[in-house]
Amino acid sequence: MSSIPAGDRAPRTWRDVGRDYLVLTKPWIMLLLLITTVPAMVLANGGWPGWSIVIATLIGGVLASGGAGAVNMYIDRDIDGLMARTRNRPIPRGTVSPRAAAIFGWTLGLASGPWLYLTVNALAAVLALTAFLFYVGPYSLYLKRRTLHNTVLGGVAGAIPPLIGWVAITNQIDIQGVLLFAIVFWWQPPHFWALALGLEEDYRTANIPMMPVVLGERETKRQTMFYAAMTWMVTLIFGAAAKLGVIYFGFALLGGAGFMWCAWRIYRGQGIEGTRTMFRYSTLYLAALFASMVLDRAVLGWPLV
Repeated sequence: MSSIPAGDRAPRTWRDVGRDYLVLTKPWIMLLLLITTVPAMVLANGGWPGWSIVIATLIGGVLASGGAGAVNMYIDRDIDGLMARTRNRPIPRGTVSPRAAAIFGWTLGLASGPWLYLTVNALAAVLALTAFLFYVGPYSLYLKRRTLHNTVLGGVAGAIPPLIGWVAITNQIDIQGVLLFAIVFWWQPPHFWALALGLEEDYRTANIPMMPVVLGERETKRQTMFYAAMTWMVTLIFGAAAKLGVIYFGFALLGGAGFMWCAWRIYRGQGIEGTRTMFRYSTLYLAALFASMVLDRAVLGWPLV
């Protein structure tokens, strides 16, 4: 692990410290929370559910997600210093101590349960704590380092936010909530494998059994095609179960076709050709898909304010 000697560091400001702790929370992953949680709440409520419950739910989700990110960085401090993509994170750089990162992460993550229990409902609290504990326990400590199925199985935690949003309104787990979970669950592997294909040497150096390292480029590309197809299928099943209309189905069909095209381009290409396009497109695709759910209901006359 490479760190900066204390005597070589420039004086640090509160802004520097705040930026480091923000990085610990993995804010880009937290964006997934906003992208998927709020539309799920709007759908479950049949319109805008009100700012108070939306903000309370998002705070709970940020606590769980941010805490998981910080504890994950504490656990991965040994391998983060080995990989080009992660060696500039706060712990490898020596700007945040491992102990401080762990305390910060556990405090945030465990606080999500009481917060959601008091402001939303008990089921949302249980789901948030489950996502946090699964990510820092089974995923970070075992799955990531021991099995090539780490990306798929680890996706359980990342797919829970829309289910939390659904449960925050309905206080129950039903087929529509499960399908929202399934959309994100199937979407995550092709999204992340597009990144992993370009970082194969990084993972090999850190001895992380990502699929490109263990099964090779060709099998990873084949699996990317399969999971993209499953994502497309589940989005259409959800639209039928939720009785959505032409706006959602139009985007689900066309956007899903674009997702499949990106996966096919990777599959037929040489090396990492098309992986950057897939990674960027998949992020926009998920955001637009969930936005189309809300837009579809708005056009059908459900109030959004």
